[in-house]
Amino acid sequence: LVIDVVEHVEDYLGFLRKLKTKGTYKIFRLPLNISLQSVFFKSTPILKARQRLGHLHYFTKETALVTLEDAGYRIIDVFYTYGPISLQHQGLRRYIPKLLKKALSPLHKEWMARILDGFSLLILTE
Repeated sequence: LVIDVVEHVEDYLGFLRKLKTKGTYKIFRLPLNISLQSVFFKSTPILKARQRLGHLHYFTKETALVTLEDAGYRIIDVFYTYGPISLQHQGLRRYIPKLLKKALSPLHKEWMARILDGFSLLILTE
């Protein structure tokens, strides 16, 4: 299990290549920090992720999958995840995206992950 690690590693391709020799199957969870929301707002969530969480690398679904393939992995299965969504009022700017995620994600997670922050990919590889 490689859960929320890759985005913190400076030489992430080297890390992934070395990890490849450790067992047959691996499950990765990569946060999808690049979304419409992350590039639209002036105080970008990308910079906040870097400062608050120590993220050095940022992914979309496509770049996450290509990164793993470039490191020699075969993608077996992929699905979207997101952290628990609390609808406690934390200010309108945070409340509306959480409400949208909760309401619309079951309909089309792919679109929601492209529009709103907070999604990750869970990826089974060989």
